[in-house]
Amino acid sequence: VQLQASGGGLVQPGGSLRLSCTVSGNPFTINAWEWYRQAPGMERELVAKLARSGTTNYADSVKGRFTISRDNTKNTVYLQMNSLKPEDTAVYLCAIDETDYSNWVARRSWGQGTLVTVSS
Repeated sequence: VQLQASGGGLVQPGGSLRLSCTVSGNPFTINAWEWYRQAPGMERELVAKLARSGTTNYADSVKGRFTISRDNTKNTVYLQMNSLKPEDTAVYLCAIDETDYSNWVARRSWGQGTLVTVSS
């Protein structure tokens, strides 16, 4: 399975960006789609999660500003980021949690990161 993330860039504070992550190959059953971010010198943190049920979860720091969604027809998950702040600057990575229910094997697959820089 491959995950291809895109949409990062330079944006001014208060601006918006939409990140995309397209899944290809033959994933197992996907139980959750996730966006993480990692700023320089910081640990990777979970930003947003979309469960197969449709339930969403967000880090407190992005609630009300970020929205995770997916388009099943395109095997793509999105992260709409509004009201961006300098502290949102980080490499953003997408991931999926998969389970092979025939063998009861679970894994998390990662895409490459896309850099988001919020600066004036």
